[in-house]
Amino acid sequence: MKVVTQNLTAQETLPSSTNNSPTQLSPADISGICQLIVQQLADLMPTVAVWTVYQNLDTRKRQLISEYIQEQMPGKHAIPSRATNCFASGQSHLDVSSLQAENWLIEDLPILKITQLSIPEKYYAYVCCVGEQNSLAAEYVFICTYEPLSPIHQQMLLNNAQILSEYLAMYKERSRHLAEIAALSQTLGRAEHQLRNPLALINLYAETLRLALPDGCLQEQAILIRQTVDELSAKLTDLLYRGQQARSQIKQHNLQTIIAESIKALQPWLQQKHIQIHYPDKPVNVTVDSWQMKQVFDNLLTNAVYFSPEGGTVICNWHIYNHEVLVEICDRGSGISESDLKLIFTPYYSRRLGGTGLGLAIAQKIIFDHQGNLWAENIPEGGAQFSFTLPINRQR
Repeated sequence: MKVVTQNLTAQETLPSSTNNSPTQLSPADISGICQLIVQQLADLMPTVAVWTVYQNLDTRKRQLISEYIQEQMPGKHAIPSRATNCFASGQSHLDVSSLQAENWLIEDLPILKITQLSIPEKYYAYVCCVGEQNSLAAEYVFICTYEPLSPIHQQMLLNNAQILSEYLAMYKERSRHLAEIAALSQTLGRAEHQLRNPLALINLYAETLRLALPDGCLQEQAILIRQTVDELSAKLTDLLYRGQQARSQIKQHNLQTIIAESIKALQPWLQQKHIQIHYPDKPVNVTVDSWQMKQVFDNLLTNAVYFSPEGGTVICNWHIYNHEVLVEICDRGSGISESDLKLIFTPYYSRRLGGTGLGLAIAQKIIFDHQGNLWAENIPEGGAQFSFTLPINRQR
């Protein structure tokens, strides 16, 4: 059998999705999943042709993953065909290019329901929409057979279509998050340009005042102004630096050391709320930018402490699976509502009083830049859990 991948360049691009699945998938992952589904259907069913159509959100073109075989004649095995648009067998043939022109496609095809199409000759065709219904942007699984599909085969087709639909939702959510993070990076870049010079001027004027004032209260206030400006400038640098992958300094670091630094900075707050943070006593080394990774722990632990009840405990665990580490941070607060779970990583969206809504968005970008994933969920025993994965040896 021959698997063919091509772009449907004549079709219009698909608008951005607003799905809200927490899992992230890359274009390469989706292409591989489509190929597996196409191959499985071709192997297990009496297929003449089978293909999937979905939107590649990086190229903004609809992509076709297809597989064709010659018609299976009595007493003969199916013979792979290397043709991508048509094939012939015996005295009849199927015009695949005509079917791929999608003249049969209508806008009211139901999603995740099998529809049988009327096509000429002796073939049977079935389609199951898995995403967009717009006739210019539809995503679907198509299968053509030389005999009617049995109920078992129809259920098999539906099961595969449901799996593909779920993966496409994850893929679109990843694209949406990356677009939001790109917009956030642009906003932070503009903020640096607009704030850096005024802060430098304030610092300069404060120093000039300090030098001109006699020792005493007024000079101390000028010094305090300078210190405050230095802190604001450092925070601005910190915010911008941690969102820029190009400036990352990737080395081997122990997560124990990084989380210990974050906890140390939180000590006054932890003592005030009588909260303890527990983390494993076993070291785990990963290839990361320690400064950026501390920002991730700062944001996640700050959220956990904020939403934890007084006298509570925040638990951090990590587990190694093959070539990646899974980090989990759990609190025993009230948990996260369904509506908040959908928006929690959106820039400027915050559940905290006085929060900027940037912490979790920046944390997610850092994890993405480190080739990992970050998501949130509620835990059965009560409270929320933020989890992220990191490759142990990151590819640079």
